[in-house]
Amino acid sequence: MLMIGIAGGSGSGKTTVVKKIAKQFNVKHVSVISQDAYYKDLSELGEEDKRSINFDHPNSIEFSLLAKHLKELREGNSIEMPTYSYVTCARGEQTVTVEPNAVVIVEGILIFTDKKVRDFMDLKIFVDTDADDRLTRIIRRDVNDRNRTYEQALTHYHDFVKPMHLQFIEPTKRYADIIVPEGGNNDKAIAILSSHIGKHV
Repeated sequence: MLMIGIAGGSGSGKTTVVKKIAKQFNVKHVSVISQDAYYKDLSELGEEDKRSINFDHPNSIEFSLLAKHLKELREGNSIEMPTYSYVTCARGEQTVTVEPNAVVIVEGILIFTDKKVRDFMDLKIFVDTDADDRLTRIIRRDVNDRNRTYEQALTHYHDFVKPMHLQFIEPTKRYADIIVPEGGNNDKAIAILSSHIGKHV
């Protein structure tokens, strides 16, 4: 099994990179795990408190469960990946079955901050995108998908996303084996990664 970690700042294009790579292979060969599925359930909070949740801090992730699941996959067992809603800040009742395929891609902004999770990775990739481009994508995503107004999205970025990126995410670039500039727009880097992955399926 080849286990790949793809990290980078919020809005950097990680998910686009993963999708472009995964679609080149049979679903029976590549499994994808999203860090976002492992956010802690905070459904008991009031609406005002939910709007102030810091999703960009490592403490927001249940890394122990993620590490347990990666271990299970390594051992050849399927897992039940949680589902999560940013709107309700709660885990869903449904889970997603993930099979221990030849290639497992783990994607998320904070996956390199946890040593236990990081140590499962055979290949670590950091998607490095200009901060202005990331901000544009974050605002569009927050307004369209996360029920925030433009002002709320901008405030959230300045209060949480930007400082957490500088404190926790950017420093993990030093763990990367490969740095991919400009995320999903870097077709050459994606082609090289896909070629490498192709040797394991």
